[in-house]
Amino acid sequence: MTSHIDMSPAAAPPCPDLGLIEGRFGRIWTPDERDHVVRTLGQAGYAFYHYGPKADRALRRDWRTGHDREQTGMLARLSDECRAAGLRFGIAITPVGSTHPFDDQARADLRRRLADLDAIGIDDLAVLFDDLRGDMPDLARNQAEVVNFCAGLTRASRVFTCPTYYSDDPVLDLVFGERPCDYLADLGRGLDPAVQVYWTGEEVCSPEIGGTHLDRVAAELGRPVCLWDNYPVNDGARMSRFLHLRGLTGRSARLAGRVTGHAINPAIQAHLTCIPALTLPMLYDRGDDYSYGAAFAEAAERLLGDDFARMLRQDIAALQDVGHDRLGPRGDRLRARYSAIDHPAAREIIVWLDGKDLMTDEEVQTQ
Repeated sequence: MTSHIDMSPAAAPPCPDLGLIEGRFGRIWTPDERDHVVRTLGQAGYAFYHYGPKADRALRRDWRTGHDREQTGMLARLSDECRAAGLRFGIAITPVGSTHPFDDQARADLRRRLADLDAIGIDDLAVLFDDLRGDMPDLARNQAEVVNFCAGLTRASRVFTCPTYYSDDPVLDLVFGERPCDYLADLGRGLDPAVQVYWTGEEVCSPEIGGTHLDRVAAELGRPVCLWDNYPVNDGARMSRFLHLRGLTGRSARLAGRVTGHAINPAIQAHLTCIPALTLPMLYDRGDDYSYGAAFAEAAERLLGDDFARMLRQDIAALQDVGHDRLGPRGDRLRARYSAIDHPAAREIIVWLDGKDLMTDEEVQTQ
């Protein structure tokens, strides 16, 4: 009797849901900018779009007040646009001050605001606690209670949360207070098993995201994470000095079996964001055959045309590595090159060269 041993390569895990979490600091995109991003992502096979910019005060510092009629109309149109593009639409709310105390007033305010968001039309709800103070008693228990309360009320069919400590990065402890012992494990035990948890990796902006690390975090939380990938985001006083354009690196298609989804956090520049955004599905589709340089070239040519893409590739080191503050006379040459191109992405480069998209620490601290 003989046996047959299958020596063919193992099938790659299916691509996780790809998404965009608009969760950065800085200026809010215009409806036209966001419409372009939604259509581009939909055509590239993305599955969801979560709206939650830090500058939208009605979702953060003024969450109890809510959006006015004009803002509500904009979000309803965005919901329709996402669905027309084949994307699930979600809204991310950061209920500042709701956990301590999580009292009758907080419950009433959350109930009212969730009804507002449901009326807009959401497929996903995200309840975020990122970039908030964490040195408070019973942090994980209280946050889980708030998320579960929201999950029990919303008509959204998926619920996400982002912990206060959403990375191993010690900078979070320095800025927001030392994380409680066993925070992730306590949060995971307290959360409804259906709730998905956003996680950025070993660092807030992780240059590499590995499977062993994700396995450890999943074991602590009792569930695999949904990646909140802080690339190509370039908010804040330091990162806004650079344009993040290259294809994604430091991520592997082998992450697919370890995450529930993979969402990128966008750059301030909507049209330029779409270049690295298009490389994410290439990374998963091509596996070991993925090349970030070739992926950048392909995405840039698709979005910008051959000549503009070739020019951008020539200047990528200046824009992404040298940065605004050290360009010197090269900045004038770049301004002359891109001023001659009639394209929204070229205009974004000019705006950045002119310093109009550069952020300050004060701007971040007040959003």
